[in-house]
Amino acid sequence: MSFVEELRWRGMLHDIMPGTEELLNKGMVSGYIGFDPTADSLHVGSLATIMTLIHFQRAGHKPYALVGGATGMVGDPSGKSAERSLLSEDALQHNLQGIQAQLEKFLDFTSGANSAEIVNNYDWFKEFSFLNFIRDVGKHITVNYMMAKDSVKSRLTGDSGMSFTEFSYQLIQGYDFYYLWKNKSCVLQMGGSDQWGNIVTGTELIRRKDGGEAYALTTQLIKKADGSKFGKSEGGNIWLDPAQTSPYKFYQFWLNATDEDVKKFIRIFTLLNRETIEAMETEHDAAPHQRLLQKALAKDITIRVHGEAAYNKAIQSSEFLFGNTGIEFLSELNNDEVLGIFEGVPNYTVSRADLEAGINVQDLLAVKTSVFASKGEAKKMIQGGGAAINKAKITSPDSVYQLDSLINDKFLVVQKGKKNYFLIVIE
Repeated sequence: MSFVEELRWRGMLHDIMPGTEELLNKGMVSGYIGFDPTADSLHVGSLATIMTLIHFQRAGHKPYALVGGATGMVGDPSGKSAERSLLSEDALQHNLQGIQAQLEKFLDFTSGANSAEIVNNYDWFKEFSFLNFIRDVGKHITVNYMMAKDSVKSRLTGDSGMSFTEFSYQLIQGYDFYYLWKNKSCVLQMGGSDQWGNIVTGTELIRRKDGGEAYALTTQLIKKADGSKFGKSEGGNIWLDPAQTSPYKFYQFWLNATDEDVKKFIRIFTLLNRETIEAMETEHDAAPHQRLLQKALAKDITIRVHGEAAYNKAIQSSEFLFGNTGIEFLSELNNDEVLGIFEGVPNYTVSRADLEAGINVQDLLAVKTSVFASKGEAKKMIQGGGAAINKAKITSPDSVYQLDSLINDKFLVVQKGKKNYFLIVIE
């Protein structure tokens, strides 16, 4: 299956310049996608773009991933309603290193002629003076042309306006395309649908400056069926960096996809083929409560992003919270991993001195913490058998807990009923 056909059946293709598909069907093509280093990690919203490059390479083409050391200093106005804050050079370098390491997980850099390459536009902009830029690039693109772009028009009609810095962004991205076309034989730029205006500015610059021909292709921006923003949770972005989003939370994000969304996500974010996905959909529809598609999606992406060991831990963590895995599982994890499992769960801090002397369970759960609103409520729940610490039912409202009760010498896991968890952290 060709690259464009692959994107079509997966529901990823948004717009394509005439002649692009014919060019791609003739033989190996070099193409690129840009990633701006606004953070030191990519998030799941970037995964769709990465998947485009993966499919591009799997179809026999040569992918370039451009990390924007230069464009990151300016800020892309596309899809933004306000000016982005500018980063320091040190912050940019830190972010670039993090993003480059992540991209290297997904693309093949040792496949011969179509090996992936990473380029940084700071390399060709660092010696480019402002006067040379406006003479060699600016004179080829009219202000009228730039003003017609949606990313510019929406900002000019809004309250915040647009600085010259952001207005110039499309020229800088356009020159990236020209540079890669000239020096790397890169004839195709790809990106999300919000990038169409910036991409065609590049094709126009190539045509006007050197009479060359270049092409553009964009993919759908991911939207959830309920209209909420894809890639966000209550805690913010879902990042690819395990230090920013734990593998457990990452796994749960995909596992919790709705039946409507999962049919779209499994096409976009996995490499499973059409026959496999369609067979799984049929099986899923017959027994949706088993969440076959969600489990397959979460497994595929968690393993590719974090590895099999992290996926297995995520499964065990789910079993711990929602199944029958015993408390000893937590002792196999480090403290950050424990905190990752309980991210989003109410947690309280209690001093070590309180446990050294021994603390009555009612005081622990209703005075030192707010697991229960009052000692009376705690006592009633405990007597009814509805409260547990470290997965063991609290046998008496007079029970006393000490340091030897702690998990990893640091934590107590409280349950109120079966599903309401609380984490007590001992400092």
